[in-house]
Amino acid sequence: MLRSLSLRIAAVAAAVTLPLFGLVAPSDAASPYERGPNPTSASVLDNGTFSLSTASVSSLVTGFGGGTIYYPTSTTQGTYGGVVLAPGYTASSSSYSAVARRVASHGFVVFAIDTNSRYDQPNSRGSQILAAVSYLKSSASSAVATRLDESRIAVSGHSMGGGGTLAAANQDSSIKAAVALQPWHTDKTWPGIRIPTMIIGAENDSVASVSSHSIPFYNSATGAPEKAYGEINNGDHFIANTDDDWQGRLFVTWLKRYVDDDTRYSQFLCPAPTSVNLSDYRNTCPD
Repeated sequence: MLRSLSLRIAAVAAAVTLPLFGLVAPSDAASPYERGPNPTSASVLDNGTFSLSTASVSSLVTGFGGGTIYYPTSTTQGTYGGVVLAPGYTASSSSYSAVARRVASHGFVVFAIDTNSRYDQPNSRGSQILAAVSYLKSSASSAVATRLDESRIAVSGHSMGGGGTLAAANQDSSIKAAVALQPWHTDKTWPGIRIPTMIIGAENDSVASVSSHSIPFYNSATGAPEKAYGEINNGDHFIANTDDDWQGRLFVTWLKRYVDDDTRYSQFLCPAPTSVNLSDYRNTCPD
């Protein structure tokens, strides 16, 4: 009888214990934030696999001018990292719907915002970017509350919105990453930035020329743990208003690597990619 009882106890212990082995992540496990299929050189130059929904945010919110949130419809892969995207001088959020949709389709919640005034300067735009980050983290953003990982939010923007991106990154090191698109700012030095930062310039930009804006910004960001500079060959200042493939590749791979901690994308950042579509590429190449 005692032997029979012992066997039953052993059987129960085995039934309880064995499944636990499948729940323990190995030491070399991939990032828990991986979203989407394994990337390829073709997939990072195209839209992602996630179907999207949108939500409008009223201009009556406090701190910025409202906007549109683009987010993956599915919740089967868990929550997603987020990014606030600010417009350039006189532009509106709708001008960036193409790039916002591209980034969101790779598994991100993208909040393309409007500013309080279309004439707001970069530092003001930086403050509004941070206000939008706070909004995303609040219960007010109920449309994406079940989809957004509040601990993984990046900042981005174009032109003066790109300058605002640098200002926001300089002010708040809790942000996961920054991507500045053809940024414009009168301040050329950003040693106080402490987050992974990518700057995307355009070779033929006559508004925020790379020689007086993007490249000095990149060179001055000495405090960033990782940084990169990609320059779109033959691109002009308004390439951010398009769905350019290489702009999308740089944008998406940076967010994947530093918001999702997804090392599957390291191969597209380091070593430096070579392409006729890039007139310049620089980075600190940690991987």
